[in-house]
Amino acid sequence: MSEKTYRYVVIALAVLLAGAGLFLAVNSMPQPVEAQSATGTAAVLPRTITVVGEGTVAVVPDVASVQIGVEMTGDSAEQASADVSDTMDAVLAALTKLRIPTKDVQTSGFNIYVERPTGPDGQPSSDVIYHVSNSVTVTIRDLSKVGDVLEAAIAAGANNIYGVNFSVGDPDTVMAEARKKASEDALARAEELAALHDVAVGELISISEVISGNAVPMASVNASYALGKGGGPLAPGELEMTAQLQVVYAIADAAAQ
Repeated sequence: MSEKTYRYVVIALAVLLAGAGLFLAVNSMPQPVEAQSATGTAAVLPRTITVVGEGTVAVVPDVASVQIGVEMTGDSAEQASADVSDTMDAVLAALTKLRIPTKDVQTSGFNIYVERPTGPDGQPSSDVIYHVSNSVTVTIRDLSKVGDVLEAAIAAGANNIYGVNFSVGDPDTVMAEARKKASEDALARAEELAALHDVAVGELISISEVISGNAVPMASVNASYALGKGGGPLAPGELEMTAQLQVVYAIADAAAQ
């Protein structure tokens, strides 16, 4: 073998050995391994009982509110508005005589609309009638004055009396009692569910109020008065105030037999 050929053989062997070493180095690198949980088991869900307790308190209302209105018609908006204003001033003066505080009288509506009467031929006539109305909401904190307020307003010229609504002046105290009943109801429900499944109620985990609870009238009153005619006696009835609580309890050891 010539010297030149010998060199080519040596170079070729060197290249082959270098390639083999690179192949071995690449394949000997550490490969990624899939991560596994520490215990290798699925997470355990918490053992709890969730219930919604409800508490209701019936209470006699001590506050009434009523809308008193005046409506007039005229050939012009100015005339009808002036008539309404004069009559409403008389109504407000009557309320003042009954010692209804100014803060308990609030304007709740003022409207003007135009009516075009239909002529004998069925077509709108050229005549225009303006309707103007003004109303106030009156809060009455002494229920014995409800009848007096309505009669005085009608005598002063009011010709629209809307629904009389009754409520409680201090609902917080009533709602506190309702929440107490809701808490007791929640515990009773949880104990009943636990007994059905041979477990016991454990410690309280969480509690939250369901905001949908509100006052529901057991008897609502809508008084209808028209041009000086009374609608008869008014009955405030009762109100039901309801609270709801969502409560979560832990499940304790099996209930004792």
